[in-house]
Amino acid sequence: MKKYHINTRAIQSGWQPKNGEPRVLPIYQSTTYKYDSSDTIGKLFDLQQEGFFYSRIANPTVDAVEKKLADMEGGVGALCTSAGQAAALFAILNICKAGDHFVSSSAIYGGTYNLFSVTMKRMGIDVTFVDQNASNEQIQKAFKTNTKALYGETLANPTLKVLDIERFANIAHANNVPLIVDNTFATPILCRPIEHGADIVMHSTSKYLDGHAVSLGGAIVDSGNFNWKNGKFPEFTTPDESYHGVIYTETFGKSAYIIKARTQLMRDLGCTMAPQNAFLLNLGMETLPLRIERHSQNALAVARFLKQHNKISWVNYPNLEDSADYNLTKKYLPLGASGVVSFGVIGGRETAAQFMDRLKLAAIVVHVADARTGVL
Repeated sequence: MKKYHINTRAIQSGWQPKNGEPRVLPIYQSTTYKYDSSDTIGKLFDLQQEGFFYSRIANPTVDAVEKKLADMEGGVGALCTSAGQAAALFAILNICKAGDHFVSSSAIYGGTYNLFSVTMKRMGIDVTFVDQNASNEQIQKAFKTNTKALYGETLANPTLKVLDIERFANIAHANNVPLIVDNTFATPILCRPIEHGADIVMHSTSKYLDGHAVSLGGAIVDSGNFNWKNGKFPEFTTPDESYHGVIYTETFGKSAYIIKARTQLMRDLGCTMAPQNAFLLNLGMETLPLRIERHSQNALAVARFLKQHNKISWVNYPNLEDSADYNLTKKYLPLGASGVVSFGVIGGRETAAQFMDRLKLAAIVVHVADARTGVL
């Protein structure tokens, strides 16, 4: 549905009912699927035919949401996961193995930082963190012969630093590795990283895509643009003995990355999105264009109010004119910079805690990016 405006695709893309089928995406609450022929099942197992055979690998409700998100981000395919952390894990693990290395911006979500620096290191995968505002030369020094990816966030959680996606893409591609971008805060309404050179996009769908704090989830989207045949990624260009000797680049072409993630990682790790959560996520995505526009307008108004308040020591919102990332915001986020604002209260931690405890409307929650105002 790429010929339609993205606001239209947020509603219409993904689920395409045929004659007499439900107008609204149904919940396919089933683990398995019936076939009349063993030959059909064999072809499904051998990836010779499209279809569903077990919901750990694919489910019709989840599949419709994956198609919608891929369409909105401009990718060739998507894979939904049980949570955003699973998406971050899959995004890297699909191309890195023990002994490999990747480079990441240091301005990323704390949970992802720990995943990369602690858990993945225990798996034998090394990471080097860089200041995303450092010079190209400084960032280049972080790359090694075994580096397999460069990673960053469109809008960093919680620092709200804006990634220069085009510059990072150029650095990644100069080293023959893909750029992976977490687009959670921006969503495809405010920014589509693939249009700026990113190769893989990921989301914690629990945030703005769902928008109502009712369903955990994550997703990775494959642009289909990266050349996996450049000699650095033999796992894509040589037979996968765990799946009947399939060669992903030969069999699936531009979809090699996302198919490998599904048939290897989802098969073995089972970080599957539940059909009920996919149904709720789809409902949230239908109103995403309206919500994220209003979130961004409200956040800018709040940031400007706080900026003038005599009890506030600092305010960080990238769409403020004096923000260090204001120019990058105008380039990558011309429609707004999401609904997240960071600020400091004069008096330090104790005063900030008192401020939080006395709030009447905003709730203290371990969450961001849903319809209700929260503080943490």
